[in-house]
Amino acid sequence: MSRHQVSARDVAELAGVSRAAVSRAFTPGASVSAETRTKVYAAAEKLGYQVNNLARGLLTSRTGLVALIVSEVQTPYRAALLAALSSRLQQSGKVGMLINTDRSDESVAQALRKAISYRTEAAIVLSGMPDTSLAETCLRNGMRLVFINREEERPGALRIRIDDAIAGRQAFMSLAAAGCRRPAFATSMAGTPCLVARGEGFRAMAAEVGTPVVEYATGMTSYRTGLDVGTQLLSMPQRPDGIFCATDLIACGVIDAARQRFGLRVPEDVSVIGFDDIDQAAWEAYHLTTFRQPVEEIAKAAAAYLSEPSNDTPQTVTLSSRMVWRGSVRR
Repeated sequence: MSRHQVSARDVAELAGVSRAAVSRAFTPGASVSAETRTKVYAAAEKLGYQVNNLARGLLTSRTGLVALIVSEVQTPYRAALLAALSSRLQQSGKVGMLINTDRSDESVAQALRKAISYRTEAAIVLSGMPDTSLAETCLRNGMRLVFINREEERPGALRIRIDDAIAGRQAFMSLAAAGCRRPAFATSMAGTPCLVARGEGFRAMAAEVGTPVVEYATGMTSYRTGLDVGTQLLSMPQRPDGIFCATDLIACGVIDAARQRFGLRVPEDVSVIGFDDIDQAAWEAYHLTTFRQPVEEIAKAAAAYLSEPSNDTPQTVTLSSRMVWRGSVRR
C-alpha cells in the first residue's frame, strides 16, 4: 500500500481551515483563534501529523541544528560532555547533530563544511581547530562557533577553556605534600592544548622548588597507554613515588600496572593523581584522586552563548577544575 508523509495540507483539509491557519496554530505567539487551534490540533492528532521543524527552519534560516564536532566519542569524559551539551541544547530549543572526526584539523574542517551544507545554526568544536578562513566562511553563512579547550581565538566565536596549568601546579604540590620525592608526569602523544598545559603547570611548579620531573608519553589517550606508561615509569631503577596522569583513563592504567605487574601498593608505594573525574575514578578498584572537569558549566556556557544575539567580538570563558580527594594519594 502506498504511504505518504502527513502534511500540513492534509491537516488543513480535515480541519476545514486554510494551510496558513495550520502554520499559525503550530507557531508560538502567532495570531489564531482558540476554535481554529482546537480543530487543527484534533485533526493533527487523528492523522499523526508532526511539524517539520527542519523545513520551517530552512525558510526562516533558523534550523535549530547545532553540530557537535568531536573525536574519541567513546571515551568516558567525551561521552559525559556530549550528554551535558545535548541536554542543555535541547533545553534551549535546539538539537545537537553529532559529527565524529579524528583529531586532525583537516577532519574538523571537513566536518564544518558538512555542517554548513546542513544549514546548522552553530557548531561546537571539541577536537582540532580549523583555519581562520574557514571559521570566517562559517560566520558568513550565519553559523556561530564555540571552541572547547582550544588555544586560539577566532573572530565571532566563543572559546571555553579550562585553566589546566593551575591544576598541574596543584597536582605537583599535592604529591609533594604527600611526601613524594620522585614525581613523574604520564601522558599520551595526543598533544592537545589541555594535556600540554597540564604538563606545563606540573613542570613549572617542580622547577620552582628545584625538583626534577620524569616524563613519559606514548600512544593515544587511553587505558592501554596508561598500562604502557606505567610499566615504563615503574621499571626505572629509581622509580617514581608520585605520578600525575594527564587523564583518568591513563591513571587507571598506571594503577593497574603498579599493582598487577609490579606488586606495588597504591598509595603506600606510589601515589597517583588523574584528571577528568570520570565515573571509573570513583570505583573501589581505583578510588582515584583527580580533578573534576566542570562539564555542566561548559555546557551551560555554550548553550547560553548560542541563545544570545550574535556578536562579532571573540569571547573567552575560563573555568576551573576542582580537585577530588580519594584514596590514591597518601594523606
